[in-house]
Amino acid sequence: MTGFARRERNLDCGSLAWELRTVNHRYLEAGFRLPEDFRAAEGEFRQAIAAAVRRGKVEAALYFRPAVAAVAPLELNEPLLERLVEQVTRVRARLGDVAGVNAVDLLRWPGVVREGERDTTPQLAAARDLLGEALAALTESRESEGGRIAELLAARCDGIEALANEVSARLPEVRERIRTRLNEKLAQVAAEPNSERLEQEIVIALQKMDVDEELDRLRSHVVEVRKVMASGEPAGRRLDFLMQEFNREANTLSSKSQDVETTRAAVSMKVLIEQMREQVQNVE
Repeated sequence: MTGFARRERNLDCGSLAWELRTVNHRYLEAGFRLPEDFRAAEGEFRQAIAAAVRRGKVEAALYFRPAVAAVAPLELNEPLLERLVEQVTRVRARLGDVAGVNAVDLLRWPGVVREGERDTTPQLAAARDLLGEALAALTESRESEGGRIAELLAARCDGIEALANEVSARLPEVRERIRTRLNEKLAQVAAEPNSERLEQEIVIALQKMDVDEELDRLRSHVVEVRKVMASGEPAGRRLDFLMQEFNREANTLSSKSQDVETTRAAVSMKVLIEQMREQVQNVE
């Protein structure tokens, strides 16, 4: 399910900001962009996201802008600098001033100047706390979209149920039409049709074309979708399975149909089911 959240906080040492984005994905997949000082806490951040998001692709980005006063002091690597000066002196002794090296050149040498160690405990603690706020906002965003999707699914379920009821109401007329058509065909091939054999053939034909079970299962799937949506639990995989079942029953209804209106109803059901299936892909 898609969602977005951003939370910021100003600290004495600088400013922190979390940005969270989620898009549809079959499973939970979290990716991070973290400043170097925060990489050690990636495992904790990942656990926090897994506790709040069950399904979806999550992009989590943490931004840290240190305050000027909080910039770590620079330290001079004295032993390394002394060795460099000794080597420069030896080179000058051989080549003279043509091998000129100034102080800036020495400071640029890797490892001569380095940042002093900083205590990142306060920043890490603040980042954990701020992530919790961002996840709460993300959940609110996703729940808002979930409510919209639930309304769409409910409307499609109402449509499928109405179509199933229409087909059920037409079944007596359809069965009588099939009986009449079979009587006419058998009458054409036999001068005196066997009434018992005729009734058997009609029963067999009606059984092959009977769609009561398909309609009952379609209605039961509608009930199950409503139940799943009302449960408040992650429902994406269950709904995805129900969409497959819906489609199976609608296909069978269409293949058994001996009536134009029933066929049209089956096609309309497939359209509604496909619309539901697309929305279900966004459900956690």
